[in-house]
Amino acid sequence: MAITQERKHELIATHKTHATDTGSPEVQVAILTENIVNLTQHLREHKKDHHSRRGLLKMVGQRRKLLAYLKNNDVRRYSALIEKLGLRR
Repeated sequence: MAITQERKHELIATHKTHATDTGSPEVQVAILTENIVNLTQHLREHKKDHHSRRGLLKMVGQRRKLLAYLKNNDVRRYSALIEKLGLRR
């Protein structure tokens, strides 16, 4: 269910804004999106896993907050991230 450290480092490398960036909103949203996709697959198989469903809803809420923050502060970065991750079809 959880992403591997290698995959997390790949996500950080592709979405970082500067050399030592590990916590910018872009990186956080990318990691949350990966976790949300994995957890959604898990919940398709295990429909009665309500504890994981609650975790999924918390992650989705956190991602929404980060995206709203990014949209309010820098619309260009927000648009680029949405395009790169394939969100908001």
